[in-house]
Amino acid sequence: MSDSIILIPTYNEKENIENIIRYVFNLKKDFDILIIDDNSPDGTANIVKKLQEEFHDRLFLIEREGKLGLGTAYITGFKWSIAHKYDFIFEMDADFSHNPDDLIRLYDACATGGADVAIGSRYISGVNVVNWPMGRVLMSYFASKYVRMILGVKIADTTAGFKCYRREVLETIELDKIQFKGYAFQIEMKFTAYKCGFNVVEVPIIFTNRVLGTSKMNSSIFGEAVFGVIQLKWQSFFRKYPQKKRE
Repeated sequence: MSDSIILIPTYNEKENIENIIRYVFNLKKDFDILIIDDNSPDGTANIVKKLQEEFHDRLFLIEREGKLGLGTAYITGFKWSIAHKYDFIFEMDADFSHNPDDLIRLYDACATGGADVAIGSRYISGVNVVNWPMGRVLMSYFASKYVRMILGVKIADTTAGFKCYRREVLETIELDKIQFKGYAFQIEMKFTAYKCGFNVVEVPIIFTNRVLGTSKMNSSIFGEAVFGVIQLKWQSFFRKYPQKKRE
């Protein structure tokens, strides 16, 4: 068993899932993988089950009853990973928009670099996004600036979904109090970790838009992020956050 687990939520990722799993398992560092599949009608889960015969002690699958949202998929995966005592818990997309080679850099940031949360950041060193329409680049970039301004966090890529957590972070954050299910979930997790006193570090990456399959982004998800940050800031005035244990 590895000390690290990669959580990959899936919905209709049959074109990508086998390739991403095999790529990760060929990295120099050992990682386990947990797929959280939301009843993909294209048979994504069946592909994972077949691969489990080959990687039975490294590849795990949770099948859910329907499309229940990114946030709830990750919360499910976090709880599973804590129960199985993984020290480092990652979020990653299935579609190669996150380069699996960067997993090792995120791991190093947390394992030896002093980070409690390491974010694969598109915006910490300019704008490092490939194959996105300019309108979406600008929307994402300025959304992160807006979030940073409203919440007062020193994080350039507030909506990033490529991350490594030390287990203590997820044990301290009250996961059942996380409200959002879409992309605002990513903002809420970073903000909560920050408010709990954890060291959040950004590692520059290059984000490449998916080649196969279809994007899950839509305007309602984006709207949740825009209005959700105001709600988060307001609630933070009245909430007592559990704090990182000092050594």
